[in-house]
Amino acid sequence: MRGVFASSLALTVAACSGGGQEAKPADGNNTGGQPAASGGEAKPAETEGDQKLIIYTARDKNIFEIVLPKFNEKYPNIEVEPLEMGAQQILERVRAEKANPQADFWWGGTQSALSTAADEGLLEPYKPTFADKIPDLYKDPQDRWYGEMLLPEVIMYNSQALKPEEVPQDWDELIDPKYKDKIVIRNVLQSGTMRTIYSAMIYRQGSDTPEKGYEWLKRLDANTKEYTQDPTNLYLKMDRQEGVISLWNLQDVLIQSKQNNHPYDFIYPKSGAPILVDGVGLIKGAKNADAAKKFYEFLFSPEIAAQLAKERYQFPSRTDINKDELPDFMKNLELKPLELDWKVMAEKEKEWMQHWDENIKGKGKK
Repeated sequence: MRGVFASSLALTVAACSGGGQEAKPADGNNTGGQPAASGGEAKPAETEGDQKLIIYTARDKNIFEIVLPKFNEKYPNIEVEPLEMGAQQILERVRAEKANPQADFWWGGTQSALSTAADEGLLEPYKPTFADKIPDLYKDPQDRWYGEMLLPEVIMYNSQALKPEEVPQDWDELIDPKYKDKIVIRNVLQSGTMRTIYSAMIYRQGSDTPEKGYEWLKRLDANTKEYTQDPTNLYLKMDRQEGVISLWNLQDVLIQSKQNNHPYDFIYPKSGAPILVDGVGLIKGAKNADAAKKFYEFLFSPEIAAQLAKERYQFPSRTDINKDELPDFMKNLELKPLELDWKVMAEKEKEWMQHWDENIKGKGKK
């Protein structure tokens, strides 16, 4: 992990968690204590009467179990009710409830899902106090959604089987025949992470001529030993060294290696990485908009962002987080983005992935 963690993350990053992490971290202990607000020492909210806040969230339970108790310490008069579901499910539900919104805040959505919701008039414009601390790449120009964290996609490898210099240093090295049968890949169609990576590989060859990208993926398929059904099987294959290289979400690589003791490390591709945005938005017509705005500001506070970076390996979208408050690996990593048109990616993904599944998967060695 080299380079300098950019103080301006305006470099382009949602299964989020896209919306969400595919491999969820182990439960962590809440550190407790009352956090400092972004403007100074945290204080209980002024007496305003009891309020309620309903959140639709695609974030992992281990994330909001850190955030919500601290929010309740600061705002004891706000009763928070989180409802967990996938980012796509949130979009469909908010869309169905447009005439009578049942939630106030959307926490954990891919850039694609949030942009779709914004274009359909489902999100309320709101310019938070930290707006100028979020690069334009990671927010809606009309303030309808903001990216909370960044999710780079990288090259993962078994550090017991390979030295860093033996691992592909960039995307095109993955199709070198010397890596034949060393690569194991999570089932692409079922994985938001993998769909993003594969779509990016097509786009970088030229979105107007996907045939070049298809040929690239065919050569990658020739080097791929196996496609695993789920992340658990991917980790099993990597641990057994049945495959020693994969493509994966950086946050999950760090969780599996640092928290769950898997022998994994990563290479950040020299030419850049697809960086997903995991973001938030206010639901238009929310019945508890005031409480939602308070949570919005609290969630993005430097204190909470730093804590989630340390405990859950989240890369914050804010550019003004004190480097001394970030973990060491984050201080020294430059998040160089792969230049992508996310709108084109969203429009073409289904078509591209269907072609890959029907015409490329398992056929590269023939």
